[in-house]
Amino acid sequence: MLTGKLVDRDGERAVLDRLLADVRIGESRAIVVRGGAGIGKTALLDHVLGQAVGFRVVRTTGVEAEKELVFAALHQICAPMLGRLEVLPAPQREALATAFGLAVGSPPDRFVIGLAVLGLFSEVAREQPLLCVVDDSQWLDRASAQVLGFVARRLRAESVAVVFAARHAEDHAELPELVGLPVLRVTALTDEDSRALLTSAHTGPVDDRVLERVIAESRGNPLALLELPRGFTPAELAGGFGSFGLVSVPRRIEESFRRQIEELSPATRQVLLVAAAEPVGDPVLLWRAVDRLGIDTMTTASSREEASRLVEFASPVRFRHPLLRSVIYNAASVEQRRHAHQALGEVVDPASDPDRRAWHLAQATVEPDEDVAAELERSAGRAQSRGGLVAAASFLERATALTPDLAQRGHRALAAAQARHLAGMPEAALRLLSLAEAGPLAELPRARAELLRARIAFTVDRGRHTPLLFLKAAMQLERLDARLARETYLDALRAAWYAADPPGGVTIREVARAAAEAPAPGGPPRAADLLLDGLAVRYTAGFAAGVPRVQQALRAFRDPGLSDEEGLRWLWFASAAAVDLCDDDTANIVTARFVGLARDTGALATLPLALTTRIVVDIFAGDLVAAAALVEEMHGIEDGTGIPVPAYTGQLLAAWQGREAVTGDLVAATATDADRRGEGLGSITAGWACAVLFNGLGRFEEAFAAAEQAAAPPQERGILTWAPLVELVTAASRIDRRDAAADALQRLEQLTRASGTHWALGLEATCRALLSAGRAAESAYVEAIDHLSRTRIRGQLARVRLHYGEWLRRQNRRNDAREQLREAHVMFTAMGMEAFAGLAVRELGATGAAVRKPVEPVSGELTTQEAQIVRLVREGLSNAEIATRLFISPRTVEWHLGNIFGKLGISSRRQLRR
Repeated sequence: MLTGKLVDRDGERAVLDRLLADVRIGESRAIVVRGGAGIGKTALLDHVLGQAVGFRVVRTTGVEAEKELVFAALHQICAPMLGRLEVLPAPQREALATAFGLAVGSPPDRFVIGLAVLGLFSEVAREQPLLCVVDDSQWLDRASAQVLGFVARRLRAESVAVVFAARHAEDHAELPELVGLPVLRVTALTDEDSRALLTSAHTGPVDDRVLERVIAESRGNPLALLELPRGFTPAELAGGFGSFGLVSVPRRIEESFRRQIEELSPATRQVLLVAAAEPVGDPVLLWRAVDRLGIDTMTTASSREEASRLVEFASPVRFRHPLLRSVIYNAASVEQRRHAHQALGEVVDPASDPDRRAWHLAQATVEPDEDVAAELERSAGRAQSRGGLVAAASFLERATALTPDLAQRGHRALAAAQARHLAGMPEAALRLLSLAEAGPLAELPRARAELLRARIAFTVDRGRHTPLLFLKAAMQLERLDARLARETYLDALRAAWYAADPPGGVTIREVARAAAEAPAPGGPPRAADLLLDGLAVRYTAGFAAGVPRVQQALRAFRDPGLSDEEGLRWLWFASAAAVDLCDDDTANIVTARFVGLARDTGALATLPLALTTRIVVDIFAGDLVAAAALVEEMHGIEDGTGIPVPAYTGQLLAAWQGREAVTGDLVAATATDADRRGEGLGSITAGWACAVLFNGLGRFEEAFAAAEQAAAPPQERGILTWAPLVELVTAASRIDRRDAAADALQRLEQLTRASGTHWALGLEATCRALLSAGRAAESAYVEAIDHLSRTRIRGQLARVRLHYGEWLRRQNRRNDAREQLREAHVMFTAMGMEAFAGLAVRELGATGAAVRKPVEPVSGELTTQEAQIVRLVREGLSNAEIATRLFISPRTVEWHLGNIFGKLGISSRRQLRR
C-alpha cells in the first residue's frame, strides 16, 4: 500500500468500480475475486468498501474453523436485515427463520432459503443499493456457500452487488457453489511495483542485494513483500545475509508470520491461539476463555498490547491478515489447541449456543467420550432440522469417532452416512457406510445400510447393478420392517425401469416376482401399497391382469387425503402409471398435483422430477408452449441450484416441435451418458424421440429404424412400449413393411384393449386405419378421431386428421381431404409442431389448395423468460409468486414487466391478461 492507495491494480479497481456504477443505476452484479494467498484480494475488497458511498454494506469472512457450523456466515450477513422478514412469502419466511434457529419447523429446503435471501436482499435494496462482501469464501460453511452462490446467480435488476474473494482452485478445492460466476483474477505485481511497495513499507536501510532477493523470491505477492522482511533483523536486512528457503511464496509468508509469533511471550501466544480457535470473533468470549486458562489480568493486558500488531481486539476480533489465523493455530501443539478449545467450550453458553459449545468440546477431546459424542449427536439433529445436512453429517462423523461403544458407533456412522448422502456427497457417504458395516450392527440397521448403499448407487449411477442392490435390501427388510420393505421393492421396480433389463442385470419381471411375495401392509393399504401390488401383478401376470389393480392405486393417488410425504415420494410413479394406462384425465390430475406439491412445500430437489412428469402430459396434450416453459423452468433450477435435470423431456419436446438439430444434440448427449451408466431407458427414449421427429419430417426409413430400436425390448413398459409401437406402425405403413407393422399392431392391441380408455382406443384405431383399406380404413379413421376428440390428446388427434386427409386425397376425395388437412394444419401450427405442419402443407398443395403463411405473433419479440412471465401473469400469479416459480427476485419480475409492457405497447397487467 502506498500513501493509502493500492499499488498498481488499476485494471482490477476499474472492474470493481464499474460493478458499483452498474448497481447504482439499478442493475445487479456478482463477481469472484480470485488469487493466491497474499496476492491482494482483501485489499481490493477494502477498495470496494471504500468506494461504496451510499450503499448499505454487509460483510463476512469465511473461517476454516467454522466450516461445520450450519449457516454461520449467512446468519452474519442477514442478521441486520431480519427485521424485513415479514415482507417475504410465508414459506420463505418460515424457511429462513427455521434455518437461523428463530423458529421451529420442518427442515427447510436450502433453495427455498436461497429464494428467501434473494427476496430479502431485493427488499433491502429498494431503499439504497446493497453491497455484500465475502472474504475467504473457500472457508464458508457449505450451507452458506450454497445459498450465497444461488443468490449470486439469480441477481438481475435489484441494485445488489455480491463480491466474493477466494483463493485459487489449485490452493484449495474448487467451490462448486461459485462455479460459473464472473471471475476477476488477481495476478502478481510487476518488479517495478514490487520495488515501490517494498521500499515504501521498510523505511530503514535495506541492502540492494536483499531488496532484489526479496522481490525475486516474493514473485510479485504483496503480502510476501510486506511480511518476508519482518522475519529478519535490521542488521540482516542492511547487511545482506538473510536466508530464504526453496519453498513456495505462501509457505514463505507463513514462515515469516511464524517467526514473528515465536518472538512473542508464551502468554501472548496463548491469547492469540484462543482468538484463532474462536471463529465468531466475540471479544467477551475470548477474554473469558483466556481467564479460564489461568492467565492473570496483568499478563492479559501486557499480552493484548504485544499482540495488537497482529490482531485488532475490537468487536469482532480481526486478524491483520486472514492467513494469520491458520498460521497461529497450526503453530501451536495439539495439546495447546486442545486446551484452548476446552476453555472456549466451557465458557460458551450451553443454552444460547449449544452447537458451538459441542464443537469446541469435541475438538478438545481425544479419547472416546460418550457425553461429548451424545452432545454432538444432538447438535446434528438441530443442524438437520435447520436444513444443514453437511453440518449434521460433520457432527455425526465426529460423534462416531468419539463413541466408545462399538454398536452405538456403527449406528452413528450409519446416520452420518445417510446425512452425507442427502447432502450430495456420495464418496464420503460410502466411506462412512463401510465403517458402519464393519461394526457389530444389528439386523435392522444392517438392512438399512444395504438400502442406503442402493440409494447412493441409484443417485450416482442408475445403471444395471442398482436393481439388485435394492432387491437384496428389500428381502432383508421383509421380516424386520414390512412397510420399509414394500417401499424398497418400489424403489427396486423404479431402478429396474431405468435399467431396462440390461444383459447380466436383474430384470423388472424378476423384481416384480419378488415384490409379489412381499409381506402385506400392517394396516389399511396406502396408495403406495396399492401401487406396489398393482405393478407386481402387471409385470408378472401381464399388463391386462395388472390394469385393474393399478387403476385402484391411481384412484388412491387422486384422493385429496393423500399425505404430502407420500405424494412427494410416489406421485412420480403414479404419474408414469397413469400415462402407461393412457389415462389422460388421471395423468393430468396427478402431475398437476405433483408439481403443485413440490412447489408449495419448497421441495426443489424433487421439483425437476415433478416437472418432467408434467412436461410429458403437456406434450401429449399438444400444449408445447406450456411444455417449453416448464423445460425452461427446469433449466432455471439447474442453473440456480446446480441440481442436474434429465434431458429426456427436452429431446421429446424438440422432436414434437420438429427441431432436428436440437433433438439430435440432446439425443447424442443423453444416449452417451446413459450408455456409460448402463441405463437402458436412455436408448429407448432416444429411439422414440427420433421416430417422432423423422415421422414428422417425412423420413420414414429413419423413423422406422429408430422406432424398431425403441420397441425392441420384449418386456412391456407402458408408454415406453406403446409410444414407440405407434411410431413404428406409422413409419412401417409408409415404406411397405406391412409384416413389421402388423406385428407392432398386435403388440399394441394387447395394451390398448386392456386399458380401454379413449386415448388408448384412439391410438389403436389410428394404427388399424394405417394398415387397412377401403371402408375399413375410413371407419377406423373416424373411430380414432371420435375417441381422441374425447381426450386432451390434441397432438395425436391432429396427426390422425393428417393421416385421414392423406388417405382421402389418395381416394381422389379432394374436398374431404382439404377439410381434414386444413384442420390438421391449423392444429399443428397452433401447437408449434412445425415438421408435421410442413407435411400438412405439402398434402394440401397436392390437393390444389393454397395455404396462407401465418402472421408472426407479436410475442415473438419477447425473450423466453419474458414469455414465461406473460404466461404466469395470465394464470393470475402475483410478482412474488412468479419470482418464486422462476427463481428470480420480485424486483427482477418488475423489471421484466416494464420491458414487456414497452414491447407490447401496453401499460398494465390487466391489458396483459386479455
